[in-house]
Amino acid sequence: MTGAQRVAVIGGGPGGLYAAALLKRLGPAREVTVWERNAPDDTFGFGVVLSDETLGGIEHADPVVHQALTRDFVRWDDIHIVHRGTRQTSGGHGFAALGRRRLLQILHARCRSLGVDLRFRTDAPPPDRLRETHDLVIAADGVHSATRAAYADVFRPRITEHRCRYIWLAADFAFDAFRFEIAETEHGVMQLHAYPYFRPSRPAPGHHPPTSASGAQDEGSSTVIVEMREEVWRAAGFGELDERESVERCAKIFADALGGRPLRSNKSAWTTFRTVTGEHWSHGNLVLLGDAAHTAHFSIGSGTKLAVEDAVALAACLDEQPTIAEALTTYEAERKPVVASTQRAARASLEWFENLGLYLGQPPRQFAFNLLTRSRRVTHGNLRLRDARFTDAVEREFGCPPGTPPMFTPFRLRGLTLRNRVVVSPMDMYSAVDGVPGDFHLVHLGARALGGAGLVMTEMVCVSPEGRITPGCTGLWTGRQTESWRRITEFVHRQAPGTAIGVQLGHSGRKGSTRLMWEGMDEPLPEGNWPLVAASPLPYKPGSQVPRQLTRAQLTDVREQFTSAAWRAARAGFDLLELHCAHGYLLSGFLSPLTNHRTDAYGGSPEKRLRFPLEVFDAVRAVWPEERPMTVRISATDWAEGGTGAEDAVEIARAFAAHGADAVDVSTGQVVAEERPEFGRSYQTPFADRIRHEAGVPVLAVGAISSWDDVNSLILAGRTDLCALARPHLYDPHWTLHAAAEQGYQGPGAVWPAPYRAGSRRPQTGRTDAPAPRLRPGG
Repeated sequence: MTGAQRVAVIGGGPGGLYAAALLKRLGPAREVTVWERNAPDDTFGFGVVLSDETLGGIEHADPVVHQALTRDFVRWDDIHIVHRGTRQTSGGHGFAALGRRRLLQILHARCRSLGVDLRFRTDAPPPDRLRETHDLVIAADGVHSATRAAYADVFRPRITEHRCRYIWLAADFAFDAFRFEIAETEHGVMQLHAYPYFRPSRPAPGHHPPTSASGAQDEGSSTVIVEMREEVWRAAGFGELDERESVERCAKIFADALGGRPLRSNKSAWTTFRTVTGEHWSHGNLVLLGDAAHTAHFSIGSGTKLAVEDAVALAACLDEQPTIAEALTTYEAERKPVVASTQRAARASLEWFENLGLYLGQPPRQFAFNLLTRSRRVTHGNLRLRDARFTDAVEREFGCPPGTPPMFTPFRLRGLTLRNRVVVSPMDMYSAVDGVPGDFHLVHLGARALGGAGLVMTEMVCVSPEGRITPGCTGLWTGRQTESWRRITEFVHRQAPGTAIGVQLGHSGRKGSTRLMWEGMDEPLPEGNWPLVAASPLPYKPGSQVPRQLTRAQLTDVREQFTSAAWRAARAGFDLLELHCAHGYLLSGFLSPLTNHRTDAYGGSPEKRLRFPLEVFDAVRAVWPEERPMTVRISATDWAEGGTGAEDAVEIARAFAAHGADAVDVSTGQVVAEERPEFGRSYQTPFADRIRHEAGVPVLAVGAISSWDDVNSLILAGRTDLCALARPHLYDPHWTLHAAAEQGYQGPGAVWPAPYRAGSRRPQTGRTDAPAPRLRPGG
């Protein structure tokens, strides 16, 4: 146990109070003081939600607090989603909530019983002074943390303001479920988030329910949050209303949900949510906790949960580690990944509500499913376990045949019908000789075609020797290459009937003449380099070769290289062609303002930057067979300041769709070396989602989609039409067939090759279960 005998806590919210109680409980001799500038009963929220996971941690850390909480919790299972006059209900979710004031009372009582010194209506001394007089200082002073600001150069916080305004209110009755309600007003879309946090106990026979001060029977209490985009908030005039007028206006807008009853406030004000992250949470003997260190949007109910879990982890680390320094290092290492995961889910939820208008036209059940799975933590499989009836109804509305998971429904692109929604994503293998695909490519692509995917894509196939990324890249500039590709397509069509195979055509641009990936990705060749061309003479990174800016004549040559390659691809028997305009390769280099500095007709405005990629697309489409679909891959964001962003990507997708693209393959990044991607589960899919709904074009989603549950969720929610997976297919060439087997699906969407049918069931393993008890003892 550390030597933290004098502990100062700045802030008397749930996180600070619980940390104080735990540290005092673990070390009764400790001197623990909490400074809170407000009065004991001051609180600016109404109800808080805690998960079963958090409650389990509380129960283990302090059974006394857990028992007190469980006596006051309101529990419910259902979520109601009300939109355009219909209500969809999904059950089995298991929420628990109580009033924030009651939570604070429980924690106050626990702190006092343990001997914590609680100082209300008192500002804490400056943190510098506390650090000198105490062994440990815990800053739990909230989202506007003065402590964090005072040491900003150390903590290096990043604060992001978002696009919606919201206000935290209450209703004097208990909703019977968590309720989301959408209001489409003349000013724009508004949404209500509401849940009960107090419900009067059922009265015993002969007794009457308690009454309020007005004489009405106590109907309980609910938290009600009203949220809308900033521009909607302004158009509706909320910026000119005082607190009372705002509350009355909200009650009127959501009168149906409230049954005509009023809302009440508690110093409630419209605010914009701020996401707080930080490089560091501790500095010497000072540590941040809860909202002072991190925030996560209220739509996933995580603020109090994270603060309480921080307190548990901090107390445990201080108890387990020999020094304060080691304890704080361990605390950060333990909590940061957990918080980052929660923040990713919260960011996805927040952005879903910011872009709510995109989904208003979805069928009612699909809209509800989309809302429920918005954070990507709740999935198709989760909902099926919780409420199979609801999930079955969503699938029927979507058009799934009975017993068919969404991923195994067919999808049509022009004259090609894919038997399922799984795509083997293009993956460079760097294993060709002189651009010719060999036995490796036959086995690699053939195995994945036999594995059940609806569409198997080649790696980027280069249109010229100078357009290769590495000496090991494949091409389509010679007849020998064409015949070698025909050998592969014929194998797929003959041995895996029903599986389509597509070719991705591209030119490396400024990212060419590099080593094989495992010898040094994006590193120049030590010898044998070839000259590079690009939109502008900008090297990819320091030490990279400087490309020549393409002249008008060279632009024509490159366009003809693409059309010649497309003609060969058609002769080779490919079912689909994708034009590679992503990842910083040649055509992508024209699209991004970070890589296109031209001042002629092919640079400057977005329309001019699109000009050459669209010219190439049109030329390729003209020689590609009319009945065969053509797609385009784009980087929807450069992940870099000043580069292409989501709004630009929508316009790029619209332009390609207007020129005849049958679908857009939505990837991100790899355009500039200084990018800062926001990695995470399915992290690129929101870009595909936005393009699908705003541009009205079918999309392929990519990016850390790793499970068949993710695929089902994304397809059924309407966020994408197809899912392209790369690494999962490297791990398991039969990923799609195994997904069918694990879901118990047998049907036209996943057909096992005849020689493999004996393997369509998981092999038996040794039994490990013990015999079940049969007889009752003591009979």
